[in-house]
Amino acid sequence: MEASSLLYLIIGIIVFDYLLDQSLDWLNLRHSKVALPDRLSNLYEKDEYEKSQRYHKTQARFSFLTSAFSLAVSLLLLGLGGFGYLDELLRPYFENEILLSLVFFGTLFVLSDIINIPFQLYSVFVIEEKFGFNKTTPGTFILDKLKGYVLAGVIGGIIGYLILWLIQELGTDFWLYALGVIVSFTLIMNLFYTSLILPLFNKLTPLVDGVLKEKIEQYAKGVSFPLDNIFVIDGSKRSTKANAFFSGLGKKKKVVLYDTLIEKQSEEELVAVLAHEVGHFKKKHIVLSLVLSVIQMTAMLYVLSLLILNADLSLALGGETLAVHLNLIAFALLFSPISRLTGLGMNVLSRKNEFEADAYAAQTYAPEPLQEALKKLSVTSLSNLSPHPWYVFMNYSHPPLIQRLEALDQYKR
Repeated sequence: MEASSLLYLIIGIIVFDYLLDQSLDWLNLRHSKVALPDRLSNLYEKDEYEKSQRYHKTQARFSFLTSAFSLAVSLLLLGLGGFGYLDELLRPYFENEILLSLVFFGTLFVLSDIINIPFQLYSVFVIEEKFGFNKTTPGTFILDKLKGYVLAGVIGGIIGYLILWLIQELGTDFWLYALGVIVSFTLIMNLFYTSLILPLFNKLTPLVDGVLKEKIEQYAKGVSFPLDNIFVIDGSKRSTKANAFFSGLGKKKKVVLYDTLIEKQSEEELVAVLAHEVGHFKKKHIVLSLVLSVIQMTAMLYVLSLLILNADLSLALGGETLAVHLNLIAFALLFSPISRLTGLGMNVLSRKNEFEADAYAAQTYAPEPLQEALKKLSVTSLSNLSPHPWYVFMNYSHPPLIQRLEALDQYKR
């Protein structure tokens, strides 16, 4: 396919993605109901429910703005050959192609982030602040940015260098070795994220001895869950929203509870939330997700190997000659429809897994405290209680609250 045809195809994909996303957002916004669903009528006071509706409308309208801006920037870059212009601007200063590619991606990353900072500031300090969620200070925001730059530079630089070196040395045969690099990195992150990366942004402290810790340990022992440590993370440093997760592979697991979760949930509800997470482990959901991710990555890298040295991709982005970094961007844009389809499949699987984890928690602990925990999490985060079915199908990794509550009903004694 000629460069001009590839450019038109890329633009067509971007516009189609934009129109699809905006249509789904519009459907979801129109689907908002004035009255609470009967099942949830006791959750909100009238004023609070109206507040949740305003929150989602505000988010949707802001998303319309940011998406339109992103589309305009993308079309300008493609139409004016902006990616090729940046390549030609940097090329005289770097004889080493790998270094040129790393600087190219680093420049794009920084410029993109700077352009988006005003939107990020408005989201955090206006929207989230207005609805009572924001706890981030300007100092924390700036420090997070600087740490993110350093982390992206170090990790992205190492992984990027290895993959670019493989492409330079092996040509189209690079993909299998690149897969090994990416899989190894993924496993390392799963093993050491909580101990190496997370402490750079948040403070982790062991859960103090007491009734909650005893109940968690008792439950974990009762279901033979290999619990190593229980930590509390200072999520309230940035937001009032709550969460919980566990990390690690193999025999030792670390449970991490947000301080905001402990503050808002009873001990029984917290154990039920933990039981849900244990359900993911017992049902092999984590391993299955990793395996499927590796399969997807294998297919993507193989297809990339067929196109990585195609000069027409670079020309389509405005380049004057073959440039691996231009081809990587062009490939990412061309591959996005396939990524959307695989992401859709992963969302369907994820929603199924959530139902299974809920069922495990209900069977090994109790359904009622999990239901109460889910209700509180939804209320405190002003979750959308009546999303449009098509929006759920395309975007939700978790089932809507009402579906989860109804599914848990069958386990009540």
